Amino acid sequence: MNKKYLFGGFIIVVFLGLTAYLFTQSNIKYESNFSNVMAKEKTVKATGSWVKDKNYVINSDDRTFSFYIADTHGNEMKVIYNGTIPNNFETAKSVVVTGKYYQGCFHATSILTKCPSKYEGQNIQGVKSSTL
Repeated sequence: MNKKYLFGGFIIVVFLGLTAYLFTQSNIKYESNFSNVMAKEKTVKATGSWVKDKNYVINSDDRTFSFYIADTHGNEMKVIYNGTIPNNFETAKSVVVTGKYYQGCFHATSILTKCPSKYEGQNIQGVKSSTL
């Protein structure tokens, strides 16, 4: 068999293996129940709302930002994020944190804040709703 075909076949097998690996790694589930988040050892996206009664803490020595979020069932969870506070954190309607739960805290690798829309609840005049 020609060496070109063997080399081409090898490249295809490596590409397919790498694609399969990356597909399984990016399959992150959303969880809105913190008891499920605490039970999993995988990376998850936890959704909840910031507990404003428990203020957030910014530690400039460790460069960490920590706060508490609550799910729809009332369960609270402490979140530690290695980074700075998002610009619109204080006005956020809900928070989505990506990371893992271990050592009694959720260690976030990213934070996404969902702010209330300035268009929510407004009645727009002159626009007719249509059905398709």
